[in-house]
Amino acid sequence: MSARPVIAYLFTTFPKPTETFIQREVAGLLARGLDLRLYSLHGGGPSFNGLPVTVFSKWELVTLLWHIPLTALRRPRVFGSLLRGLFTRRPPCWLNFWENMLGAGFAAIRAAEFRALRPARLHAVWATGPATAAWLLNQLDGHPYSAAAHAYDIYRHGGDWWLLEKLLPARFVHTSTDMAAATLCERGVPAERIHVIRRGLNELPALKPLRADRSALRLLCVARLVPKKGFDHQLRLYAALRDAGVGFEARIAGDGPLRTEIETGITRLDLADRVHLLGHRPQTEVAELRAWADVLLHTGVVAADGDRDGLPNVIPEAMAAGVLVVTSPEAATTEAVTDRVSGRVVPVADTAGWVDALLELRDDSAAAERYRAAARAWTEANYDANKNAARLAALHLG
Repeated sequence: MSARPVIAYLFTTFPKPTETFIQREVAGLLARGLDLRLYSLHGGGPSFNGLPVTVFSKWELVTLLWHIPLTALRRPRVFGSLLRGLFTRRPPCWLNFWENMLGAGFAAIRAAEFRALRPARLHAVWATGPATAAWLLNQLDGHPYSAAAHAYDIYRHGGDWWLLEKLLPARFVHTSTDMAAATLCERGVPAERIHVIRRGLNELPALKPLRADRSALRLLCVARLVPKKGFDHQLRLYAALRDAGVGFEARIAGDGPLRTEIETGITRLDLADRVHLLGHRPQTEVAELRAWADVLLHTGVVAADGDRDGLPNVIPEAMAAGVLVVTSPEAATTEAVTDRVSGRVVPVADTAGWVDALLELRDDSAAAERYRAAARAWTEANYDANKNAARLAALHLG
């Protein structure tokens, strides 16, 4: 048996190519010597950094036919509480309903495994299915747990179905933005149990030089193609730049449900010779795109279902590398980017303001260098994955 306390990490999907920030977090904890056991509720696996990832198969849900009555017999109070919740509240959306049901099914089926493992703590990386699993395992057998809660968990469709019930018994709640922490406090989570620990890079890149000739701006967007990214505003910006005679090339790296709509918009606005939709790209290619780019654009909005970004990792990653950033002020972006200090912040609907900001970054090298220096200083202070993993490790071991 390991002399170190065992911490069971519960993920929705792990490892997941689009969630490299979580991989960095786990790698940082492993580097601090934590004894992690990794569990993925939906796909992923089979290993990470040489450590096995236990993947929960959907076929295991068939065994709920006997696990549910066994759980009801073992813990009738817990089972009754779950039933009352199911019949007295509506989930915010079907996706969140099934995420929670998956977490509950995992807990019921794997409860005996966790009783044998006796982890010092469970940690749910998301406040959806993973937190449901951790909370129910706590209710069934008393396993202490902690949880993370980020923008997706808190804001989409008004937040997770059982968010507060799951977070209140947690030993601590990890979030990565001040905005999320403030919202959790407003909803009743005690402030002393909320810890803002940002994501980070395992190694900060060399600061690339400012490109001397920026007469044809190189614009980059790295984002999932979903409503909260504000691509309708972004396409209008590209058209406005062209109409103003501003030379540019834009590259959009990402994929998602809006791809066809964005492709149609590019064609409709006659932007195909300037705006290139690249699809999903691995991190090595994203790094090459940052080396190419002058400016990273983030046109985030609050979507109709309430979904919004926290602080997208692509913003501090660009800041660390020396890519200038222009962002909307929605969500927590201004926790990293201060207007005319470490980049430019412009209301997303102010297309003329975005054009002016980009012209400043094109024409005023002294201002651009000031912004780049301040942006790099922010990332050095806030976005070092090793320092942030050390803070999270201390919470786990405390």
